[in-house]
Amino acid sequence: MRILMKIKVFLWRRLLLLFLLGNTIEAQTRYTIPEELSVGSVVGNIANDLGLNLSEISDRKLRIASEGGKQYFSVDLGKGELVVNERIDRESLCGGNANCLLPLEAIIENPLQLYRVEIEIQDINDNLPLFQSNRHVLNIAEHTLPGARFRLESAQDPDVGSNSLRTYTLSKNEHFVLDIKTNKDGSKVSELILEKVLDREKQSVHSLLLTAVDGGNPARSGTAEIIIRVQDINDNAPIFEESGYDIQVVENTQPGTIVVTVKAVDRDDGVNREIVYSFGPHTSESLQNLLTVDPQTGEIMVKGEIDYEERNSFKIDVLATDKGIPPMQGLCTINVEIMDLNDNSPEIILKSQPSPVSEDAPVGTVIALISAKDVDSGDNGNVKLNIAPGLPFKLKPSVSNNYALVTDTSLDREKNPEYTVEIKASDSGTPSLNSRKTINVRILDVNDNPPVFSQPSYTVYVRENNAAGSIMCSVSASDPDIGENAKISYSILDSKVQDVSVSSYIYINSDNGSIYSMHSFDYEKLKVFQIQVQAKDHGSPSLSSNVTVHVFILDQNDNAPAVIYPSAVMGSVYHQKMPRSAKAGHLATKISAVDADSGHNAWISYRLVEATDSSLFSVNLYTGEVRTKRAVSEQDDSSQRLLIEIQDNGEPVQSATVTVNILLEDGLHEPISDFRQKTAEPSKRNSKITFYLIISLASVSVLSSLTFLILVVKCVRNSRSSSSCCIRRADSDGYKNPNRNLQLQLNTDGPIKYVEVLGGDMLSQSQSFRSCLSPVSEFSDFTLVKPSSTTDFKDMINVLDASLPDSAWTFESQQVSTIPAQMSVMQIGYTLHSPP
Repeated sequence: MRILMKIKVFLWRRLLLLFLLGNTIEAQTRYTIPEELSVGSVVGNIANDLGLNLSEISDRKLRIASEGGKQYFSVDLGKGELVVNERIDRESLCGGNANCLLPLEAIIENPLQLYRVEIEIQDINDNLPLFQSNRHVLNIAEHTLPGARFRLESAQDPDVGSNSLRTYTLSKNEHFVLDIKTNKDGSKVSELILEKVLDREKQSVHSLLLTAVDGGNPARSGTAEIIIRVQDINDNAPIFEESGYDIQVVENTQPGTIVVTVKAVDRDDGVNREIVYSFGPHTSESLQNLLTVDPQTGEIMVKGEIDYEERNSFKIDVLATDKGIPPMQGLCTINVEIMDLNDNSPEIILKSQPSPVSEDAPVGTVIALISAKDVDSGDNGNVKLNIAPGLPFKLKPSVSNNYALVTDTSLDREKNPEYTVEIKASDSGTPSLNSRKTINVRILDVNDNPPVFSQPSYTVYVRENNAAGSIMCSVSASDPDIGENAKISYSILDSKVQDVSVSSYIYINSDNGSIYSMHSFDYEKLKVFQIQVQAKDHGSPSLSSNVTVHVFILDQNDNAPAVIYPSAVMGSVYHQKMPRSAKAGHLATKISAVDADSGHNAWISYRLVEATDSSLFSVNLYTGEVRTKRAVSEQDDSSQRLLIEIQDNGEPVQSATVTVNILLEDGLHEPISDFRQKTAEPSKRNSKITFYLIISLASVSVLSSLTFLILVVKCVRNSRSSSSCCIRRADSDGYKNPNRNLQLQLNTDGPIKYVEVLGGDMLSQSQSFRSCLSPVSEFSDFTLVKPSSTTDFKDMINVLDASLPDSAWTFESQQVSTIPAQMSVMQIGYTLHSPP
């Protein structure tokens, strides 16, 4: 509810603020209100007075902070009004000070701003004058002369100004009148003056009513009963040498220290002149805890802790009472001024909790508002703040010991994610006292670092025929950022492998970078390819980096040797005629086979498994030539059945068999005419194919001749330093020849002569040939294979037989890296036979 009494509100703003940090500390606003306003009373519209609208104070979290700790006021964010939050008692806040100001601070955020607000608390007459005791006894000797004075207890009114104690009144009587004196500090003291001599025999006790009245409107009052006991005569009261003492006491004076000695004399004799010193009856308990008086000597000593910050001055009454009957008293007042010492360390106050600051925050960003205070006075209370050097922060001063902690240089969270800032406050006292407060400033991450892979590139070796879905490898990247900025997702950039999207071959786990095969690989179709893996963080905007993964397919022995001569069209049993006049070493026939695998897996050997007469024929281990071991005799069967096994050199071994039936005939002169007769009919059917083969063979022959001549020249040049002449592909199967240049490999390490001719790039190989030359071959087979890497050699186009002594050529779509060194080259030539 709004208070009906008039509330004076005035606003004033300081236009010139020394050392302001931008708009961090704004001008000051003051309100004036009476004390004891009910909770919820409106002090004023602080939003309007600060120039803020209602939405702004809510969004920017306007709040009120009080230095005293209690929150006497709060802000109604819906109306922008400053309202009373707790009961306000001016007397408890400011005591006897006439001016009572309650400093507040209005703090808003985004950006941080601080407004100083002062609330002037006006006194109301809410306290009545009170006596420490409502009954006071005075012992007055009879026959005391009129004019004698007796100090009465003073009433205490915590109100100030016009509401404080104004006067005393005394009930009507015939013996006493009241005299009111005003001290230098404005306080009122009352003294009872004897106006008419007392007669104990007529009346031994008199009762008076003393009333203390304040100056409020309406006035309030308090009363105390004065009991006068008439005593027999002791007609001289003790008198102090001085009516008052002004002394200075340094705070923190050690207990037991004598600060002053008072002395009084009594003109009476005997016990009536013996004096006992004591504090006045109205001396507060707190003062009695500070000082004590020796009853015999009048020495006043320090009893408790003297603290300037609790009170900087006070006064105390000392009584000198004689031992006469009735006893008489004298009084003096001691005014004590406390001298300040620099005994309080400065206090550092955080006006706002340190805000986390982004690592890309500009220089001068406000992190926290800080103030300092020292309850000492003068230079002892002057405080300066500073922070340790070497930090990217500084303190920027403003008014009234307020500072702003701001950034001084650029920040990097990856170097220092958090700073511990120690703030030191030092006063100007001697010696100087200081205090420290530590605050932690957390640096917020910004996505300023792209992911970094653990390797510049990755090389992966995968065996062909691997299980689909098996893991090939894992790539790993790290990001020095944190949170979402450090979370990494992996992906594969789209590219083509043999005109097919790379995503058809592999899959990557976006979370951990594991790369899986989508299906099994076939070395004979694909030997090497590469992929681009991208690591992208989850920051905004996101950052990424790429890495190349080279995938090499390793050959497995998954293809059995394929027999290309004798051709499959001839049936499972091959018939060959041979004259009975053949001598030892006669070439009966030759078995030719190829293996689609590579390297050692493609090495082929021939072995005679079964024979009608094992002593008659033998098979060359490496060439497959079937020759007679001895001359044919009349006793040998005319039909000789041979079962020949062809094995590769892989693990496990793959093999194939061919059955050859050799017919021994008399008078036969053409070695393999029977074969030609048998092959005539299928050759006629394939005459068109043969025509094309002739054209292809002619082209290849010219190309091979040129290649061989170049190779011979290079070998001659290198013959002095090396026993071999090679033009070889890269050690890895990933070699590419984008210009489809011819590639050759000639092996001369042993007696064998081996040439490999490759045309076209490796990923889309169009031609591949292998040449094997033997000096002991009576016939040379020339085979043209399909120009793709498909290795079903049972679908070969044709087999042509050539008759060149001591030479043999074989062309196939398969690389053979090594051939057993058991043969030497004699001559090279080509003869093409067409079927009749």
